[in-house]
Amino acid sequence: MEKSKTDLPRRELSVGEVAARSGVAVSTLHFYEARGLIRSMRSRGNQRRYPRSVLRRIAVIKIAQRTGIPLADIQKALSALPDDRQLLASDWERLSENWKADLNERITELTALRDQLTSCIGCGCLSMSDCPLRNPHDMLSEKGSGAYLIEHAGEEGDAVGQADILPVF
Repeated sequence: MEKSKTDLPRRELSVGEVAARSGVAVSTLHFYEARGLIRSMRSRGNQRRYPRSVLRRIAVIKIAQRTGIPLADIQKALSALPDDRQLLASDWERLSENWKADLNERITELTALRDQLTSCIGCGCLSMSDCPLRNPHDMLSEKGSGAYLIEHAGEEGDAVGQADILPVF
């Protein structure tokens, strides 16, 4: 008995099929596509069609998001990989190794924050001149009195600069 064309597995998936199989909302798929994280083709009827390999790519995106990796970093990492093939174990090993270093750094920072937090409960730290959480090392004392927020303090090894301090009104 001959197989008809309808018996052969399709190579592409509709947006609904991808959503159902990946557990991701259709709107999220559209968002990922707009951000360059995944790609689709258009059918003759102008409907989105995704290669089956998109399912693994979405799994990688969701895992990376769960660890707190920003979408821009995920997109940058995925853009270095070919779109025309399934992600391989070696691809995942490379991606996860880079993300693991970032995750370890954030764990260290959060552990230090947790350990400092206990001493700040109920201290009124916003009125203190030297708060280890809000104003580490009293970096704002040179700016005089007033309420300030530290937004990007210490980036690139610099001390707090004028652009990094925003007055609170």
